[in-house]
Order: sequence, then structure tokens, then C-alpha cells
Amino acid sequence: MSLCRRTKLQLAMKLILRLIAASIMAGSIISCSKYISGPSYYAPDNSAVENGSDSSGFDLSSLARMFAALPIGLDQMEEVKDATSASIGNGYDEEYTMKQLIEAPGCGVGDNPTKAVTYTRPLRDMIAEYLATETKAGVKDVEEYLNALSQSDLQLYWPYSEEWDGEELPIITFDPGYGSDYNYGYKLGRDSNGFSVVDSVYVDEQVAREHPVWVINTNDDAGFTPLDLYTDAAQSSTKSGPRKLFLRSFTMLRHYDSWFRGGSEFFVKCGAVNGFHATTEAEMRLYYPSVTDFMVVVKRKQLGEEVPYNGIIMTDFTNQLENLAFLITEDDGGTQTSWKCSATVKVKSKSYGFECDIPYNEKDDIVWRGQLSASFFQEADYVSGRFGDVLISFVLE
Repeated sequence: MSLCRRTKLQLAMKLILRLIAASIMAGSIISCSKYISGPSYYAPDNSAVENGSDSSGFDLSSLARMFAALPIGLDQMEEVKDATSASIGNGYDEEYTMKQLIEAPGCGVGDNPTKAVTYTRPLRDMIAEYLATETKAGVKDVEEYLNALSQSDLQLYWPYSEEWDGEELPIITFDPGYGSDYNYGYKLGRDSNGFSVVDSVYVDEQVAREHPVWVINTNDDAGFTPLDLYTDAAQSSTKSGPRKLFLRSFTMLRHYDSWFRGGSEFFVKCGAVNGFHATTEAEMRLYYPSVTDFMVVVKRKQLGEEVPYNGIIMTDFTNQLENLAFLITEDDGGTQTSWKCSATVKVKSKSYGFECDIPYNEKDDIVWRGQLSASFFQEADYVSGRFGDVLISFVLE
């Protein structure tokens, strides 16, 4: 996108955000109009609109107010539920990206857009109607705003979505940042006359356990493939073939981030020399270390639960392996760096090391890193261990 076009788009976004704030301030808590109005006392000043933005330039609090002003009903709840359920089924967290919301309503992360369901009145259309009707934004401005929203890394995160009773309308809030565990939110409902109402409420994780809560936050995992998607490829080896090392279960013992940021995305990385069969030092030159790297997504509700997997760590685990390098991180982004380590093998009772560079991001939480003896995996058919604040079980077949 050219600098000129980007500047025009940013100006359009800021204009629409100010119009959203102004339209909310003009209304009351209870409204008989087509669109409802949220609490006026949370409308930001100009500095909040311009500075309280995510990396895409959107102000999360203004987005939360806009969603709260939409006449959301059970049809829209079902749309978001369909998307979060699809994301879970694809191995991701309970999330509905703005890209899917705009381009493929009802599709989850990892879904093919052709699977999009036709909804009577999807959230995408509600947003467009709201911007055109309540903010008086022009057609071009609305189109550019929706395109920018689609291209952002924002999403609706619905923790504990599987507990929804199918009737209650959502509380809409946003990630306040700074690791906070609480924020204000907008509780949608109906009064005795059937009119839409919006109440300002306190929101923490306990509230999210007991009520449907939509959190506007940033997506961290859509660009990766979770371990669940490798399950079908992880077939048990035969006794006569190469032995395979599997990760069979993963248990998270604590949360690593505020609940506003969603569940935890762990990356399990193993540096080793796969299929090592060298008998001389000369043959060793034919081998190089490789790094297995996959993502394990653990939802908030799965804290302390043993989550089964069937992911291949190595496809040819030989008796000449001596040590494997292991790194487990919880994703927090940042500039990529690497852990310089070594994986060792044995040739005629002598140990030799292969240097490995295992990548991770500088802001990631280092859950555990170190060397694991190959003999650890050979002690029994099923072995497990604690690595920092996670428990992992392995199977060698």
C-alpha cells in the first residue's frame, strides 16, 4: 500500500472512530431506534482515539463500543459460536478473526473461505449499516474501513464459548493491555418491553466463566499450524521399521498471560540428528541436525487437564542418539532470535556433538530448555516428565 493511500485510510479510520464516539455520546442507554447506544461516560477523548490503538491503527475501546451499539441477537451469537467452534476444531483457540468476519462469516481460523455460511444478517453487514447510518460515513469510507479491519490482526475472542447456554447475549470488552486481569465491558440485553439495553459492567475471568464475553484483542496464532492438524499423519510405526518418537499428551499447570489475550500457544522444538546410522567419522559428514517445531494450543478451560496429542517429534529414532536438545516456549512475539545448543550422537562409543540453532522470539516465555538423554525415552513404552510448568508424555514406537 502506498504511503499516500495509507495516510488517507488512516484519516478515514480516525474520522469514523470519532463519529462512532460522537454517536454513542448522543444516545441513551435504552434506545428504540434501529441501533442502540452504549454508555456515554466511556467515550474517549481525541488522544485516546489516536494513541490507544493496536498495531493496525484501530482503537480497541472504540471497536468495543461500536460492537456494543449493534442490535446483536441470537443469530449473531450463532455466527460467532460457529466460528469459534470451527477454530477449536482446527486446533486453534476460541477465536473469530476480523478477516473471517468480513470476508467469510462464520468461518474459523484454518477454515477454507468457501465453507462460509449464508447468514440472514451477519455482523459484517451490521457494521456496514451502522457506519453508514449512525456515523454518516460515505460509502468509500465504509468500504476502506471494512477492508482495513479485515487486514488487521484483530479478532473476537470468546473464552469458555463451549459453556454458552444458547440464550444469553454477550458482554463486549477489549484487551486493556499491560497484563491487566480486569476491564469494563458492555452487557447487552433486553428490557421488559423488548428494547435493547446496554449496561456498563466490571469484567474479569470469573465473569467470563459465568457469562458469554467477547473480547476484542489481537490474534497470535493464525499464521501457524497447530499440532492437532498433524494428527492424521502421525501413524504408528511397525516393529520392523524405524522407531518414531511421539508427543502423546500435554498438560499446562499455569497460565502464562492475562485471560484477555486468550489461551496459551506453546511451541515445542526439538533439535536432533534424525535417522543417524553412521559407523565412521567420515560417514558423520553425511548427517546434519534438524529441528522439529510445532504449536500446541491450550485453551483457558484446559488448565491442569491432560490434553491428548499424537505429534511426531522424530521419524527415525536410532540407538546411536545420545542427547536431544529441547526448547519449549509460550508465544509472546518479538524479534526472532535463537538458542545455540548441541545434539550429541555416539559412534563406536565416542560422543560427537552437532551444533543446532533453535529459533524463538525474544519476548517469548521460556518454559524449559535443555538436553534430554535419549535413554530417557527408552526407559519405558510411555514416559513423562515435568518441564517448567508443563507436563509432557512421550511414546517411542
